[in-house]
Amino acid sequence: MAPRLSVVVPIHNVEPYLAACLDSIAAQTLTELECVMVDDGSTDSGPAIAEAYAARDPRFRLVRQENKGLGAARNTGYRHIADGTEYLAFVDSDDTLPPHAYRLMVDTLDATGSDFAAGNALRLRAGGYEQSHAHRGPFRETRLRTHITEIPALVTDRTAWNKVYRRDFFDRAGILYPEGILYEDAPVSVPHHFLAERVDVLADHVYHWRIREGADRSITQRRTDPRGLVDRVRSMELVRAWLLARPEPEFAAHLHAYDHNALVEEIPMFFWSVPDGDRPYRDAYQQHVTRLLHAIGTERIARLGAPLRVKYRLTLGGRIGALVAVQRLHGAVRQWRTRRQSAPALRPAAPATA
Repeated sequence: MAPRLSVVVPIHNVEPYLAACLDSIAAQTLTELECVMVDDGSTDSGPAIAEAYAARDPRFRLVRQENKGLGAARNTGYRHIADGTEYLAFVDSDDTLPPHAYRLMVDTLDATGSDFAAGNALRLRAGGYEQSHAHRGPFRETRLRTHITEIPALVTDRTAWNKVYRRDFFDRAGILYPEGILYEDAPVSVPHHFLAERVDVLADHVYHWRIREGADRSITQRRTDPRGLVDRVRSMELVRAWLLARPEPEFAAHLHAYDHNALVEEIPMFFWSVPDGDRPYRDAYQQHVTRLLHAIGTERIARLGAPLRVKYRLTLGGRIGALVAVQRLHGAVRQWRTRRQSAPALRPAAPATA
């Protein structure tokens, strides 16, 4: 019989973390699963670790390919899952899952019939766990058989790995991960939210998202790498292109909602990197963010709050030096407010006693 759940794990030069990842999959309380590991041209000992798991646990299989990147490796794994598998999930090979994660999501989907389940996530640091800021809002409370139009914050649920998909939904959607870019999650995860009839949103933490620290940071953690900025803008453009191509009338409203989130949440993340970025980074910001703003429509900037209006107008005017000055002032004010809020309140002196 086919396993109930297929888990795809791309592997590329993650030797220090891979065993912990695979251990957490092997330890799932949902035992009727398979794990399709994809060696994406690793040059370390990660594939040997994967081979050892495949040798001792028949649920684990290893597929090999030349290095093509995370999106391509996920697509390869998807093409190699068992026929008849009912559910599908993706895991990044430097992360882990709590033992109950897949049992919870599969049981929930069995009960609701929704197209996929998505859950909360913790950031995994060397010193322990903390709530993922990116998942705090959308997963504040459990909501079953819901939709992104009922929970607009789900537009920020862009990650691939906190989900279990109903296999036939993923097949019908026909959306594969873009290849050759970073930030490949959003062009799949965001369209799926709009395509789904119903989604289960779980406040339970179903994933541990590792923060690599020190010299081992992943490229998406390097805030001033121009490639990260270019690919993130490209990721947003791919989502917009998909929404624009949909003929259904309701997708015009979906595009409007997505663009609003881009203007108030996603693009402003670049503001914090520009002051620390070098000339190539600032040039990349100027070129690619300006292109995206024109595609969204610069007239929408007038309806934003004053701080965003100022920063976007400086961007469109090519005044990056002024943008840096404004952003540094913004950062200084925010630090001052944080210190003031965290300072102990002054208490009046106790009255003197006779």
